Amino acid sequence: MNGKIANAVLITILLLPLCAGADSAEKNPALKIYLPRRITIENDIITLGSVSIIRADQLFAEKANDITLAKFSIPGQKIIIDRKTILSRLACSNIKPAKVNLIGAEKIIVTQKEHKIAGTEIINLAKSFLKNNPEYASACRFSPLQIPADFIAPADCNNIKLSTNLLPNSRANQARVEVLLLSDSREIEKRLVTFQPKYLTRTAVTLTEIKAGTAITAENVKIVKSISNEPEPAGWTPTYGLIAKRNLPANTVIDSNMAKPRPKQILVNRNQNVIIKIESPSLAITAAGQALEKGSAGQFIKVRNVDSKRTIIAKINDDGTVEPLF
Repeated sequence: MNGKIANAVLITILLLPLCAGADSAEKNPALKIYLPRRITIENDIITLGSVSIIRADQLFAEKANDITLAKFSIPGQKIIIDRKTILSRLACSNIKPAKVNLIGAEKIIVTQKEHKIAGTEIINLAKSFLKNNPEYASACRFSPLQIPADFIAPADCNNIKLSTNLLPNSRANQARVEVLLLSDSREIEKRLVTFQPKYLTRTAVTLTEIKAGTAITAENVKIVKSISNEPEPAGWTPTYGLIAKRNLPANTVIDSNMAKPRPKQILVNRNQNVIIKIESPSLAITAAGQALEKGSAGQFIKVRNVDSKRTIIAKINDDGTVEPLF
């Protein structure tokens, strides 16, 4: 009996160093890893070494550094990695959790370093493009209908450039610009920006009531400038000299349906004797004629030459003479 007790005591003594070594290993793990709360990396593959600080012997450190944790799949992505994920990846590489001491944050927020162009910058580029486009030369302002999403390109993209194209548009008073994000002339992303152009226009507004048949002048109308959704009609001129078709109350905006040109004065009446005149720098010829139609300055009428009895087409000059049309 005494022999058995003695053997048991001996075995216990022999095992003490081993147990002490095990406890020491637990208290001093082979791998210490510090986890930051947030980190930004350049590559699209997230490795343990790229998002943490590892303290271990060379063999453990090299093995742990190369362990893949996740991969970015889209620009602008944010990936959260927790301690459980890290321990699981280490275990897959035959590094037991007991050999690992994790310190620092409970979770790491990982983002990728990237080229970012804000939506407001995209709008400003598209707006500048429209201002230099002849189709919208008369526009004074461009109001975007929405703010496009930011451009986000991976850090490994080189020679980043933006390109703009004017797109056809079926809707009235809209302008659509396509903005392309290029890397080494290769398209990465594109955005569509839609604007509503604004135009500086002029309108004639009555100062007082204008009776029907009264001439429109600078004394009874004023020219008002305003911002409009529609461009000013091509060749717009003040309505001075036109005649009101109907009574126009004060503060009325005069449009093309409210006024008409003043009737031209008749210079030549039918059967009136006229002078047919042909002039050139070195020659002047006149002949007697008879108007077969009435007309005003600038109009063409039929005229009979009194001497030859021939009927010709002639233009009425401001002085009442007529000039043959050859």
